[in-house]
Amino acid sequence: MRLIGTIAFGIGLWLIGGDLNPAWAVNPAGYGQAGGEFDIRIPRVPASELAKAKAMKPPFEATPDILEEGKQIFLGRGTCFRCHGKEGKGDGSAAKILPIKPRNFTNPRFKKLRTPGELMWVLKNGSLGQTGKVPGTGMLPIVGQFLSEEDGWKVILYELSLGESHQP
Repeated sequence: MRLIGTIAFGIGLWLIGGDLNPAWAVNPAGYGQAGGEFDIRIPRVPASELAKAKAMKPPFEATPDILEEGKQIFLGRGTCFRCHGKEGKGDGSAAKILPIKPRNFTNPRFKKLRTPGELMWVLKNGSLGQTGKVPGTGMLPIVGQFLSEEDGWKVILYELSLGESHQP
């Protein structure tokens, strides 16, 4: 993949652009148009790791206290809001200059298709297309770099609560 440009945001470096890698299992054009969200039907976890990722479960329930902690991390030191927006709709200030719109966590279809374990895999490994099998989005590995795994689970539970009536 040829790197076209880099943009620095808060705590990370986002990779954008590049040539089509013939090793990708799915043509990135199937993911969505520039400025649009990647196709939510296509897993971001490589097929060889998908079953293991789907089996991962949060170590605690989505209680009001856990959801509030997740929200504070999302809006604070996790800096998730910069791309995903304060309401998790994929419309953060940084989203305006990314080639693919960040995930909209309020989309009920997304929540039916993706498991918490898959989301944790992305938080741990990022989605930079590093495997050659899944095209990158610019999502950095956050857990293990900037957040603990426990904090990552709290953020995931908060993200999955977005768009529902019981969110904090």
